[in-house]
Amino acid sequence: MRALLVEDDEDLGEIIRTALTREGDTVDWVKDGQSALSALAAESFDIAILDLGLPKVPGLEVLRTVRHQGNSIPILILTAHEAIEERVQGLDMGADDYMVKPFDLDELSARIRAMRRRDSGRATPIITYKGIQLDPAAHIVHFDNQSFNLPRREFALLQKLLENPGKALSREQLTQSIYSWDEDVDSNALEVHIHNLRKKFGNEVIRTIRGVGYMIEKDGA
Repeated sequence: MRALLVEDDEDLGEIIRTALTREGDTVDWVKDGQSALSALAAESFDIAILDLGLPKVPGLEVLRTVRHQGNSIPILILTAHEAIEERVQGLDMGADDYMVKPFDLDELSARIRAMRRRDSGRATPIITYKGIQLDPAAHIVHFDNQSFNLPRREFALLQKLLENPGKALSREQLTQSIYSWDEDVDSNALEVHIHNLRKKFGNEVIRTIRGVGYMIEKDGA
């Protein structure tokens, strides 16, 4: 999963980024509302974690603008304990969930997984596809009576594809989903990850769409 973290508190931002990275997620961190709007307009993220008390552009204005632009990215807002009115406003303006500071990092991770599950239309936490069982919480994949602890980028790539069955995803979309801004990416990095996944789960699992990218067929197709 690639997350955009929008938080101006240096200590809290570092704690959240470190925790999510340890969970295997890719995190880009900006510290003001204007940078958040620029990032969301320029690149693709799976989720945004949005503080409301931001410099330059307040968090609620960021939320309002993003939804007005038709961007349906799942958004979790972070609020102060006493800011009940802001929480209500945020939810009414299109936020998907909220957490009150201070919060537990395990709960934050669980809420993010739940939001992503809802966004992909799943009712159950385990993603299943033709014998593959991917568990986002445990970060384990089961297949052919084996358990795989995949490297984080392979895991994130497989999850992205499995969450979008029948949809061709471009190389750019897939690369952005597993690499952050400050990482150097080899030109063939994505192909290497796809090759490794095919070795583990079979060549027929991930289909190459020439001139576009890759896709997972809908189950039963």
